[in-house]
Amino acid sequence: MEEALNSTIHPACLQEPPLAIDVIKQLDVFEICLYSMLTFMSCVSLLLYLEQCIFIYKKLPYPKKTTIIWINGAAPVISTMACFGMWIPKAVMFTDMTSNCYFAVVVYKVLVLMIEELGGSDVFLKRFTGETFRISTGPCCCCCPCLPRVPMSRRMLFWLKLGALQYAILKTVLSVLAIILWTNGNFDLSDLEITGTAIWINPFIGVLTIISLWPVAIIFMNTNHHLRSLNIVPKYAMYQLILVLSQLQTSIINILALDGTIACAPPFSSQARGSMLSQQMMIMEMFIITLVNRVLYRRTYDTLPSEAHDNNQNSKVLVEHDV
Repeated sequence: MEEALNSTIHPACLQEPPLAIDVIKQLDVFEICLYSMLTFMSCVSLLLYLEQCIFIYKKLPYPKKTTIIWINGAAPVISTMACFGMWIPKAVMFTDMTSNCYFAVVVYKVLVLMIEELGGSDVFLKRFTGETFRISTGPCCCCCPCLPRVPMSRRMLFWLKLGALQYAILKTVLSVLAIILWTNGNFDLSDLEITGTAIWINPFIGVLTIISLWPVAIIFMNTNHHLRSLNIVPKYAMYQLILVLSQLQTSIINILALDGTIACAPPFSSQARGSMLSQQMMIMEMFIITLVNRVLYRRTYDTLPSEAHDNNQNSKVLVEHDV
C-alpha cells in the first residue's frame, strides 16, 4: 500500500530543496518578475537602513544611537536573509538562523531603548525606585490580574534585563547547535519523533522567547505614558509586528507545510515550498515595516533634564521635533 502511494507522488516532492540554478531554470515570466520585484524591495530596504544608520550615527548621542541602529536593522536584516533564502532554498537553515539570532538581540535592545529614553539606568532607578510595577502583562501573566505589584529596585531592573538578555545568548547558542546537528543529519524539522532533536530544541526556544518578551512588556506597560511624545507606542507596535511575522507566521506556514496542506510544486517539496512562500511574504512585510520605522526613528531629541516626580506626577519627557 505504501509503495503504491509513493508511486503516485512526484519524485521532487520527496527530495531536498533544489539548488539555486534549478530554481532559476524553472522560472516563468511571471515568476521572474516576482523574484525581481522582491529582490528590488529587499535591496531598497537595505539601502534605506544604511542611510538611516548614517543619519542616526551623526545626529544621536551614544549609547542611544547604537541601540536604535540595532532595532532599525531588524526588518532590513530579515528581509535580506529572506531574499537569500528565496534564491537559494538550501541555505534557508542558515538564513533563518541569522534572522532569528539578530531579532533575539533586538528584543533586549527594545528594553534598553525604553530605559535610555528615560535617561539611562541611573536616572530610571532614581525616578522609579519605590514605585510598584504591574507584572500581570503578556505573554506570561496577562491572564493573572491578581498578581501583586512589584516595587522597582536595582535588583528588579537587573532581573528584567537578564530576562531579555538570556534569549539573545541562548537563542544563538541553540541555533548554532541546531546547524551543527543539521549538517550531521540529526536535526530535521519534519522529524517529530520523541527521539528527534527538533522536538526538544524548538519548544525550549519557544519557552525562552516567552520569558524574554515578559520583561520588555513589563517595562513598556509601566513607562509608556512617560514616553508617548516619543512615539513609543507605534515603535513598540512595530517591534511586536516583526515578532509576529518573523516567528509566529513562519511557524504556522512550516506546520502547514509539514502537514501537507501546502502542496508540493516541483522542484519544491511541500516543506521547501512553504519556506519559499514564507520568505516571499517576509520580504514584502519587512519592506513596509522598514518604511514605517524610517518615519518613526528619523528624529533628533533634546537632552532630558533629570527631575524628581513629586506627587506622583508624570515627569517631563524629551522634546521631539522632526528634522
